[in-house]
Amino acid sequence: MALETYRKKRDFTKTAEPRGGRRSGGAKRKFVVHKHDARRLHYDLRLEVDGVLRSWAVTRGPSLVPGEKRLAVHVEDHPLDYGSFEGTIPQGQYGGGRVLLWDRGAWKPVNDATKGYKKGHFEFELDGEKLKGRWHLVRMASKPREKRENWLLIKGSDAFARTQNDPDILEERPESVKTGRKIAEIVDGGPGGKLMVGGKKPAKPEPEAKQTPEPSAIKGARKQIAPDFVKPQFARLRRKTPSGDAWLHEIKFDGYRLQMHIGGKSVRVLTRTGIDWSDRFGKRISDALKKLPAQNAIVDGELVVETSSGSSDFSALQADLREGRTDRFVYYAFDLPYLDGHDLRDVALIERKAQLQRLMKGCGPLLRFSEHFEEGGEMILRHACRLGLEGVVSKRKDARYVSGRNGQWIKSKCSDRQEFVVAGYVPSTTSKSKVGSLVLGYHRGGKLVYSGRVGTGFSSAVASDLFERLHKLERDDSPFCEKLDDAARRHVQFVEPQLVAEVEFRSWTADGILRHAAFRGLREDKSAADVVREGGGAARKADLPKHTVKLTHPDRVYWDDAGVTKQGLADYYSETWSRMAPFVIRRPLALLRCPSGMGRQCFFQKHAWKGQSGKILTFHDPQDKSDNPLVAIEDIDGLIGLVQGGALEVHPWQSSFDELERPDQIVMDLDPGDDVDWPAVISAAREVRQRLEDAGLAAFVKTSGGKGLHVVSPLMPSAGWGEVKGFAKGIADAMAADAPERFVATIAKARRRGRILVDYLRNGRGATAVAPYSTRARKGAPVAMPLNWDELAPDIGPAYFTVENSPGRLANLRSDPWEDFRKAEVALGANARNTKKPAGRKMSG
Repeated sequence: MALETYRKKRDFTKTAEPRGGRRSGGAKRKFVVHKHDARRLHYDLRLEVDGVLRSWAVTRGPSLVPGEKRLAVHVEDHPLDYGSFEGTIPQGQYGGGRVLLWDRGAWKPVNDATKGYKKGHFEFELDGEKLKGRWHLVRMASKPREKRENWLLIKGSDAFARTQNDPDILEERPESVKTGRKIAEIVDGGPGGKLMVGGKKPAKPEPEAKQTPEPSAIKGARKQIAPDFVKPQFARLRRKTPSGDAWLHEIKFDGYRLQMHIGGKSVRVLTRTGIDWSDRFGKRISDALKKLPAQNAIVDGELVVETSSGSSDFSALQADLREGRTDRFVYYAFDLPYLDGHDLRDVALIERKAQLQRLMKGCGPLLRFSEHFEEGGEMILRHACRLGLEGVVSKRKDARYVSGRNGQWIKSKCSDRQEFVVAGYVPSTTSKSKVGSLVLGYHRGGKLVYSGRVGTGFSSAVASDLFERLHKLERDDSPFCEKLDDAARRHVQFVEPQLVAEVEFRSWTADGILRHAAFRGLREDKSAADVVREGGGAARKADLPKHTVKLTHPDRVYWDDAGVTKQGLADYYSETWSRMAPFVIRRPLALLRCPSGMGRQCFFQKHAWKGQSGKILTFHDPQDKSDNPLVAIEDIDGLIGLVQGGALEVHPWQSSFDELERPDQIVMDLDPGDDVDWPAVISAAREVRQRLEDAGLAAFVKTSGGKGLHVVSPLMPSAGWGEVKGFAKGIADAMAADAPERFVATIAKARRRGRILVDYLRNGRGATAVAPYSTRARKGAPVAMPLNWDELAPDIGPAYFTVENSPGRLANLRSDPWEDFRKAEVALGANARNTKKPAGRKMSG
């Protein structure tokens, strides 16, 4: 940005901010961080670039915890003279408020800063009085017509990083590096403010010390004895988030809704129905709540377990409760109905949240304030869905806390998910003491209505636990209001309808049956009598492909930790088949087969085997002197045939049967060694992309589901294996030669510590790479997920997407990230840059 924008926003006859100009700096590039108490307290990061200070407004200030993301809004460039500014901007002027010079020093880019900035991800090192070490700035995807350019500021892993339990640098070092004063000591009174030292003049309360008034001073607060229980406020389900300035938006958590009653040295933990669960979650959360600066309070929130991807997972929470494990519990607080002798239910939500945020400041990693967004509800929902999260809860800012569902809170989900009554079960086909599927229903007009079965989502332990519970509730007759047909009754053992299961599903059929349902856990905090069909939405068109392969033992668990069964894997591939098909049909395949499930005996197989499904194709390699045929598929039946055979990974060649000796894609596999952080892998992928594009090739990216990223280029099948592999090797060798401290091109593990292997060997004849959307035989049932380049961010690690969260992501994408893959193919060669790109070659099928 030019300084014209900076100057147009300011009247320099009223503000002491420097008018400045573009000029050359010294030998070292300067950086400063201003603490800016304007309409909202925030921090401004400014880096010297081309004679100006390129600037970002960091809403919550920098964090020294690696991976902790801080929103950084790109704002106008500032003059270099601004680097020494400290004082007051008069009210009525742009940015009116107090400005403190919080940090200063020198910075340098780790790589080419210009290219990094253009690509939307650059690394740099700071050498300041407070901030040091490596940092990342990563540009976020923007929605149409959005004026703000949002980035994320993230600390790298190095000697200057801190953990969640270490002191917050913002609280530890609040003083100015220029004058030593705190922001409260910068007193209003004309341009530049006045320096007050020694307490000669009363300082304004420091914003971060106490940003909100005491409860008694808040409009709507009523002095009252704390109630024994407050019936919670709930959200109504809507497909879309509400819009407008009257609403704020929070990420929807996937855990247990709990009300924390704090009184002196005691804490009571109550469910949403008022059941006392104080002894169920261990002492760590309760002990943390006791340390909050309140005599008595009622805090409303959600207790969750966060997986390695950073998202809350109800199944993981259930597993931890079964095992008596409490070390992963985190409590997110989002409301405060009562505080220090005052009932706050008549106080506006935005005021209650302000009180709650003050109460929880600096409370540590076990207790977290539920942040919110005050604009862009649809954008927040879309972003949450792309990340595979559950959804968004929108709330009116001015709303009172009113028990029940009254329309002041709206929940918008990324996938259909709700509670159902368990009315029966089908025994497992692999064990006499486990369930294979659950029979579900919901109440309508006081009667129990049949809604189908759920047969995946159970780990072995869960299947055993459910059998033990349900066996005690068995009954002879059906609890449903209408008679079931023979297919619905087959092998069913009915039970008393007392247990409640949370289930995720694709859609409803026209006759009210769940499609592609997955069990997520028992809801012991909700009464079966309260379960009704949510949303009342109409059935969606049955647009998923159907297969004819019969699965034997469909309840066999393939991923025990994630509870994904053979049926669950088949359902996942039915969801993804239309996107996956172009990359796997009519290609030689290498498979990782685990017939008894992940974690048991697994082996790679590329040849046909005895007893394989008749829907799997066989193909003789003309260069293979043995009589063993290769395997391949040409339709959804073939893929489900692989599922039946226990294939948990699908790895195709880089060529099809039609052009076996001419590859139609290049795969560059980025495999990080030990001590390589994820942003460095993202940076490497962008560098590979640039080198491929410089050679005239398009580049697409996907997570591997393992440790790294794959960058893939489509080719016209014209060059042979030797030429394609040689080209890929040239890229890998060049990267290793240009930055030997970052990259290696040799497979030896001893040389890979702290570096990224640029693996070109996937491009030889007979070599394979995991297919887009293929599952991996790893913990959590991860999948290899195609991404848009602008989705590459620290939020999404290599195994972030799983069988569980991928369908929700795909259902909410506006377009397929690899939709134009074949349209972008060109011939490999010296003139590839100038090759006219054809309209696209249709995949063989």
